[in-house]
Amino acid sequence: MQLSRLYSALFCLKATNRARHPFSVKSLSIFHLSTSVVLLAASQAAWAQTDINNDSQSDVPSVVLDTIVVTSSADASADGLPDAYEGGQVATGSRVGILGNQDIMDTPFSTTSYTNEYIANQQAQSVGDLLKKDPTVRVARGFGNFQEAYFMRGFITTSDDTMFNGLYGILPRQYIATELFERVEVQRGASAMLNGAAPSGGNAGGTINLLPKRASNDPLRQLTLGYGQGDQGKIAVDVSDRFGTEDAFGVRFNAAYQDGDSAIDDESSTLGLAALGLDYKGEQYRLSADLGWQDNKLKETRPSVNLGGVSSVPKAPDGSKNWAQPWTYSDEKDIFGTIRGEYDFNDNLTAYGAYGIRSGEEENSLATLTVNSADGAGTIYRFDNSREDLVQSAELGLRGKLQTGEVTHNLVLAANLYDQEEKGAFAYDFGNQLATNFYRPTDYTEVPFTSTTTFGGNLDDPKLTNEKQLQSFALADTISLFDDKLKTTLGVRHQNIKTTSYDANTQAETAHYDKSEWTPSIGIV
Repeated sequence: MQLSRLYSALFCLKATNRARHPFSVKSLSIFHLSTSVVLLAASQAAWAQTDINNDSQSDVPSVVLDTIVVTSSADASADGLPDAYEGGQVATGSRVGILGNQDIMDTPFSTTSYTNEYIANQQAQSVGDLLKKDPTVRVARGFGNFQEAYFMRGFITTSDDTMFNGLYGILPRQYIATELFERVEVQRGASAMLNGAAPSGGNAGGTINLLPKRASNDPLRQLTLGYGQGDQGKIAVDVSDRFGTEDAFGVRFNAAYQDGDSAIDDESSTLGLAALGLDYKGEQYRLSADLGWQDNKLKETRPSVNLGGVSSVPKAPDGSKNWAQPWTYSDEKDIFGTIRGEYDFNDNLTAYGAYGIRSGEEENSLATLTVNSADGAGTIYRFDNSREDLVQSAELGLRGKLQTGEVTHNLVLAANLYDQEEKGAFAYDFGNQLATNFYRPTDYTEVPFTSTTTFGGNLDDPKLTNEKQLQSFALADTISLFDDKLKTTLGVRHQNIKTTSYDANTQAETAHYDKSEWTPSIGIV
């Protein structure tokens, strides 16, 4: 008898140093260190038996051991995130509301999913930085503040209405740093049936969904140091690993701190953030959870410019020019968390659910410039506001697959809940207009409020000003015919929107809205 065994193992340690700029266009230096460890082991045994006289011979079939691969999943789905196309910049699919992850070739809805590799290659610092390269999106600012806003097909989608792993209202509402997400999914067109109504009434032209970071199959140890023009420095860490039997449990932690001046005169910012992502993948169920914190501080940030009484748009000043007042600032701090899970009753029936909560605080002291003549002459006035938000968002659903003859049905039944309490206060001093110039700004020391100021509540202790409850349920069926060559999606959602407004001073109810609508949808591929 002769026994032979073949055993092979491959161990690869890879360390890369790549230049990657974490700031704006004009960077002075950047250092990026990424280490990854990949361990691949395979074994094979073969046996052959021959008698000493070579009169007979029998072969024993080879035995190959299965390779276990853990697929990280931001949305706790069984198949994980859709793979990226060759080049790694965009994914082959994305979440399409209640329909779940769909290949872009199998859904009638226009979607694009930008990967983390694309985010790094574009040197994007926020969602707005990333979407500036999308030809269907125009990035703008909020109404008088520094909130990011995105115009899709001519309609506004504010950062208030950005989704986090399928839930509205969980992420910071003015600025969302790229360290907080793994992918950016852009879904163009109306999507009330798929996602429910947007809390701020936007998203008529499209919806943006951000996916959190998860631990991949390979351990990650990444440190980023950066220095940008204007003495802006940054440090960021991103680490992850998997543990337990078959690496079922994953942990990913990333944090960043950025501070200093920008390339614009006298403008500065400080950003701190941290995020923890956990996931567990069992044989019959999957769980994931996220906990995040972001503190974004802006000082003397260059504001928007309004035009009043001029016949033409004034010539743009030098790119580094700043017409902000030295006492203006904007502070935003948010703490948020989510949990999501899926349970398989069998191969054809899965239940899922998610819950998220966010507590946010904002303070601003602003002075928007209004230009009144071609030579740049204009005026400013002081506007302060403070705001506190408590948002809760949840979804619950059931997905099933049914075969009736040659027809395949992919059914989904879902319910969505959204609750928001907003406390706010403001102070407008319209009557105290201060003269300045677009090209030669006049700096004023901190301007006190005058007798002409209109106050709404107490800036130091804001009271309840708005309550918002959104409730909906939806039913959809994707019917597949001719070996999936023809797919028809039929869906409908019943949406109820209830809002109540209160006087910031007296807490008396000032407005109330309570309406329901049916939203149908049909799509064919």
